[in-house]
Amino acid sequence: MALASTESLKSELEVFDISYQDDSVLDKMLEQCLCNRIKTEDFLLEWVAYSTTKNGLALTMDNLEQFEHEVLNKKNKSKQSFRKEEIHNKTRDIHSLEELIKAEEEEDNLLDSYSTPAKGSQKRALTTPEHPHSKRSAALMASPGLLLSPASFSPSATPSQKYSQRGGKGEVVATFGAVQGTRWVGRKAPGVGVQVELLEGPEDSLCCSYQYMFQRLRDVRNVLTEKIEELGEDLRSHFKIEEFSPVSLPAQDSITVLGQVCCDSNGKLNAQSVLLEAGPEQGGQQVPVDLSELKEYSLIPGQVVVMEGMNTTGRKLVASKLYEGVPLPFYTPEIKKERDEEPLNVLVACGPYTPSDSLTFDPLLDLINVIIRDRPDVCLLLGPFVDSKHEQIEKAQVTETFEEIFSRCIKSIMDGTKSVGCHLVFVPSQRDIHHHFIYPQPPFTLPNPNKDQAQRVTLVPDPCTLLIDGVTFGLTSTDILFHMSAEEISCGTGSDRFSRILKHMLCQRSYYPLYPPVEEVNMDYEKFQSFGQMPVTPDILIIPSELRYFVKDVVNCVCVNPGRLTKGQVGGTYGRLLIQPSATSQDGKRVSPCLAAQVVKI
Repeated sequence: MALASTESLKSELEVFDISYQDDSVLDKMLEQCLCNRIKTEDFLLEWVAYSTTKNGLALTMDNLEQFEHEVLNKKNKSKQSFRKEEIHNKTRDIHSLEELIKAEEEEDNLLDSYSTPAKGSQKRALTTPEHPHSKRSAALMASPGLLLSPASFSPSATPSQKYSQRGGKGEVVATFGAVQGTRWVGRKAPGVGVQVELLEGPEDSLCCSYQYMFQRLRDVRNVLTEKIEELGEDLRSHFKIEEFSPVSLPAQDSITVLGQVCCDSNGKLNAQSVLLEAGPEQGGQQVPVDLSELKEYSLIPGQVVVMEGMNTTGRKLVASKLYEGVPLPFYTPEIKKERDEEPLNVLVACGPYTPSDSLTFDPLLDLINVIIRDRPDVCLLLGPFVDSKHEQIEKAQVTETFEEIFSRCIKSIMDGTKSVGCHLVFVPSQRDIHHHFIYPQPPFTLPNPNKDQAQRVTLVPDPCTLLIDGVTFGLTSTDILFHMSAEEISCGTGSDRFSRILKHMLCQRSYYPLYPPVEEVNMDYEKFQSFGQMPVTPDILIIPSELRYFVKDVVNCVCVNPGRLTKGQVGGTYGRLLIQPSATSQDGKRVSPCLAAQVVKI
């Protein structure tokens, strides 16, 4: 703001053709401008308005004092109250709160230095070794806990009451393998010498973002057709089937047909609505299927199957036998390592990392404390890190951009686990609001990573197959368990639903065998064909879900649902595994490299 001067006042008075008594009036006007921080032109406009309402008051000393009392002082009061209200209503993050408290303390100290404090009159005790900072200011000063628990993401930095009062901390809720007497700690030097890489190498893996939201129906159809043909050929050779018949061709003898299971409407699949859709080589038509003669079956939309049965009219196939898919072989390393004395300790956790009623990352801080205590060799951390379903994010009640929240969250994890030296693997999620909403999902990017970060951190896509010291891990953060369990139909199988769904995934050789996908999964089929399939049957499959946690052995693959780190407003679970990379086979049978696994409450 330009400072007022006598010359500027004179020129403004000439513009309005206002006369004045003498120079003392100009001095008084200049004083009022400076004291009230008003520009010369604004001051004159206020005076003209005031004098006009008073029937043309003359510009005299007495009238100026009356003007100051009635107009200028009232304007100042309203400005101050507005500023106070603005300061009160302003959404504060932790940094602005720190600055405010520091400013208050500096102001108090300045006042104290000019006055003799009366007994009990001090607002805040002076800072001395005997009288340290108040708890409030000490809590808000920079500390390792604050770095690892970024409370500044939310306007209300209040921790979740229900999360802090949760019970059963550290309780083991699911086990697998020989857990008796097992020490859940990493090697003496965690992360040192551990090789973590994508199984298919960076050239054949999804390593960067791509253009999406444009795919032709013809391309989608080609991907589905190739899937039917590829799986059909493996089924034919495995079950020694001579050839497949067209699905809609009338025949009086039993026929064997290949196709994809689908529903006759947009509703949920049931035993009366099953259709079998053949590939182009078998006519490319759909035929209704009667499942009444099958003693047991388990079907999902999109599943490629071979059925044997009668189709006398060409309009309905009465199925009498169902051939399920065949899993791929396991990975065999080219160079077999010598058996290490110490097994590998792997920790698995899946977001969200905040309770639903607060954006304080307390669960993440607790997880970092677990990592520091147990010193795992590898930590597999799956999204969402910045959850799009969080209430405060949905209502836009955050004080930073989503990218800033994410980068500070990742930095907190890396800094907090630096002393441990464990290898960190970050997997994105469809629910990460700052990342690409597409499946398959490209990996996160870290701006300007330093040498330590480049060595310790691996950024992978969703889904992916990871190779950790010769052991294959299948990873996906998409809740395929929940999606498939809502669509699966079964009869007389005798096994539990989770095992059936996991077997479908392994036999269909896909991280997302469901077709059509649920509405919240935005599928790019060409990329899905390249990056969404299983190149081998993984030794360990990590599939976090909203459904109940578990550890199961399905067709010799150890499948782990570690649950989510938070479940609404309360704490959730994480998983930990002991891996022996060079587990030898016994009597020709394959031995799983997973010695033991647990799901533990945070």
